[in-house]
Amino acid sequence: MTRLPLSPTARSTVRRGKDRATSERTDLDEVLDAGVICHLGVVVNGAPVVLPTCYGWEDNTLYVHGSTGASTLRTAIAGAEVSVAITLLDGIVYARSVFHHSANYRSAVVHGRARLVQEPDEKLHALEVITEHVAPGSWDYTRRPTQKELAGTSVLALELTEASVKIRRGPPGDDEADVTDGSCWAGVLPVRQVWGEPEPCPLLPPNATAAPEHVRGRS
Repeated sequence: MTRLPLSPTARSTVRRGKDRATSERTDLDEVLDAGVICHLGVVVNGAPVVLPTCYGWEDNTLYVHGSTGASTLRTAIAGAEVSVAITLLDGIVYARSVFHHSANYRSAVVHGRARLVQEPDEKLHALEVITEHVAPGSWDYTRRPTQKELAGTSVLALELTEASVKIRRGPPGDDEADVTDGSCWAGVLPVRQVWGEPEPCPLLPPNATAAPEHVRGRS
């Protein structure tokens, strides 16, 4: 499927730090691919609520899921405007002044009205997309959801057209007067996320199979 371009709107137009904004759809895809956790924001009973949750995405659609009893999802299902934010920290920027300390990052905020995924085949596919994004290889390896589990799960779909993307890379942006002062170190401390060794569930029986390749391969 053809990727839809990002459509600038009043709320998706970056006004602070415009030099870090990008309108390229490939940059949004990069952030979505690299992230695992997003933050779903919605106003519930007049107060803003922001909750972390896993997500998955495919083509022009972002999927999030949760309990059918969750007030945030019920509010979103009712047609409220929502936002979904993904942030990746790539480094801490140490400057020669406190004011210019910063962070290297990649971030995206998606806006819109979420759609409740109701059609059974689409709902099952959306859950597969989320599972494979978070834990690749698990959908075909483990048991599929039961009807009871599906009934207790809500899946929301959000179109990926109204979004803002910001990226910061590189060294600190110190004032020219501070650059000549060699008494203070300046630079970037990179941040990297790595997978550790798989830790087996203590309830595994003694003859249980070893961690499969789709798990071991990530470490």
